[in-house]
Amino acid sequence: MKKWLIPVIIIAVIVFGLYSWGKNFNNTAVNLKETATKTWGDVESSYQRRNDLIGNLVKTVQGAADFEKSTLEAVIKARSEATKTTIDANNLTPENMAQFQQAQQGLTGALSKLLLVVERYPDLKANQNFLELQSQLEGTENRINVARDRFNEAVEPYNKHIKIFPNSLLAGLFNFDQMNYYKADAGSEKAPDVDFNFK
Repeated sequence: MKKWLIPVIIIAVIVFGLYSWGKNFNNTAVNLKETATKTWGDVESSYQRRNDLIGNLVKTVQGAADFEKSTLEAVIKARSEATKTTIDANNLTPENMAQFQQAQQGLTGALSKLLLVVERYPDLKANQNFLELQSQLEGTENRINVARDRFNEAVEPYNKHIKIFPNSLLAGLFNFDQMNYYKADAGSEKAPDVDFNFK
């Protein structure tokens, strides 16, 4: 066996090993990131469903001629803000996440006030369409919570994959950045004072 062949074989084995490691890292990171991106789409879809329901709820409430105009306007404005604040899943920076959450929190607050004010309108509380929309909104809030939890569950393995050594060496090389988790809204540690079960 020629002496020069041994170093060539060693170099070829090392190159193949590095190639395999890089390929496996990249493919796993791509799969994990796509899963997290898809679950972010589910979060946005749940919020979109809520926005659509709120639009129908506002139309129903507008039928009550003497209903408080300022309350409706606040909901309409908050809904407009929430629908125009979207984030590309590839740009989930802490700043963008905070802006998105703030818009959604503003809508939640306006909606809570609307539902409290409805208490003073017995005809509206008895309206079948309103009751159905209210029930669907409650179910949608649950869907939103589930979707946010699933998003965080999908982000975790991706972040772990790109942070562990030696994968962290390749993460920057292949432009895989950490994804941010969906965090609880500011003040959410306090239980909201909203009653969805009108009597």
